[in-house]
Amino acid sequence: MADSSGNVIRNGEDDDGTHGRSVAGIDEGPAAVVSVHEGRKRVILHVDLNNTILVSDAATSQGTVAALDYFMTTVTWGKMNKGKWEWLSDSPSLQPPCDDATSYYSQFRSTHGFTSAAGRRFRGILEEHLKLLRWPKGLKGDRDLTTKGEDGHLYHWILPSFFQLLIDLTQQGTPFAVHFRTFGCDLIRVLSAVSKAVTQGAHPLFPDLPDLKLSVNKTAGKIRCSPKEVVLARGGERLSSRNGERSLYEYFSTAHGLGGFQDDYDWWLTNNYSARGGKPLWVDPFDQSVQHIFIDDNIRQNDEDTVVHPKVFLKPGSAETRTASISELYDVALIQTDLLKAISEPDYFTRRVRICQENYEKNVLQGSG
Repeated sequence: MADSSGNVIRNGEDDDGTHGRSVAGIDEGPAAVVSVHEGRKRVILHVDLNNTILVSDAATSQGTVAALDYFMTTVTWGKMNKGKWEWLSDSPSLQPPCDDATSYYSQFRSTHGFTSAAGRRFRGILEEHLKLLRWPKGLKGDRDLTTKGEDGHLYHWILPSFFQLLIDLTQQGTPFAVHFRTFGCDLIRVLSAVSKAVTQGAHPLFPDLPDLKLSVNKTAGKIRCSPKEVVLARGGERLSSRNGERSLYEYFSTAHGLGGFQDDYDWWLTNNYSARGGKPLWVDPFDQSVQHIFIDDNIRQNDEDTVVHPKVFLKPGSAETRTASISELYDVALIQTDLLKAISEPDYFTRRVRICQENYEKNVLQGSG
């Protein structure tokens, strides 16, 4: 975060220097087990869909196997050496193992059949996580909550760790709301499936979800961006940043239950996939009652190759914002999804949100500063 002079307030560093950040195969450190403060802020979660809580993508026609195979190309690292590709790690990780490493995807942009060819050393990891994703034998497959993979197996469509997050936040007494934020075309189906699980108790692994008393707005909204304004529309609602960015922040901050918006992919493309064209996220470090957290697999600590545009208010109650760097808000208001851990660890999202809550308390201005 930053103070009113624009000075950066860095993430709180754990004793082991990891900043409470998650790298595949490395424990998150002390922040992962610290209990949340009793005076809880309201948490507003902005949650991506594809490769965050879904392991599939209707827009690219990727089923479960292909989607997970693609993700592996983004978290495996090497470099070109004398015209040949040289692997620099034997296990996936969100961060590169060294400064000159690049992901396989960044180098080749080719992903089809990765773990069956160039990335076959990672095939065992893929297969292990596909097994964890399978719908349990003996449970009736719900067409809204399952998906049939290219290999014929029935898989969870929405990760169980997402539903576990809803339960854990409620049990912790943390007030929250969820805004799904996606460039893709799965939003309407996700809203319907989540509503079925949350309000009707249709998920056999989480039959008590209706006890949480969460509402779901099944009307999908849109967020569209231009050099002049950001426009949010859902049903009969319409807000524009021309009237001040504060109104958009307050709209997200005061929401209840779960809902969702399709963000502006064309704007991201126009801005060369940089933060400038990313999904807008408004953060007010002076607001003592609300914390916004964005969860997305494409959040990267490289402002020229990332999916979120963090906009931080300059003064208490002001409408003016500045663009924050990703590294400034990483693990404070931004969570880069480790899809493999989200599959294998039921409390993954709960722990990542808790780390952000702890880091936010350490770093945000107390009052006006």
